[in-house]
Amino acid sequence: MKKQNHDKLKNDFKELYKKFILASIVIAIVGIGLLYFIFDFSLSIFNSNEPETEIVEIPVEIPVEDDFDKIENGIHIKTGFIEAPGMMETIQNCTNCHSSKLVIQNRMNAERWKSTIKWMQETQNLWDLGANETVIIKYLVTNYPPKKVGRRAVLKDIEWYRLEE
Repeated sequence: MKKQNHDKLKNDFKELYKKFILASIVIAIVGIGLLYFIFDFSLSIFNSNEPETEIVEIPVEIPVEDDFDKIENGIHIKTGFIEAPGMMETIQNCTNCHSSKLVIQNRMNAERWKSTIKWMQETQNLWDLGANETVIIKYLVTNYPPKKVGRRAVLKDIEWYRLEE
């Protein structure tokens, strides 16, 4: 009887072992298949050939400024620059980076303008102005020369009053 039980257990173990090996092979094949589908997106069920978002082309209308070149009383309306030779070169090269008001308020002589332009080229990525540099400097020195002023302008037409203590 012992031998019979032992043989039966041995046969049961062999059957269980065969099932275990078969199950391991099936799990391995399924696992490899899943990994293949996960990492090969062209076969993945989550992949679709349709774009995730719809691409909509929106026509962009660029506003046309009819009065860009408009000048009234010798002053360029958009920038405030005085109309004179070199104005357009100054507008095209200076107002790309900063306001025309900044240019107008910095009244300098030709030497200082030249050193300021050189500084902007060395530190602020200003492009080479080429022949326009001379035209721009001449325009600025002619139309916005340095002023000899004190710390501040003299106060005029002031109504003085006493502070109550």
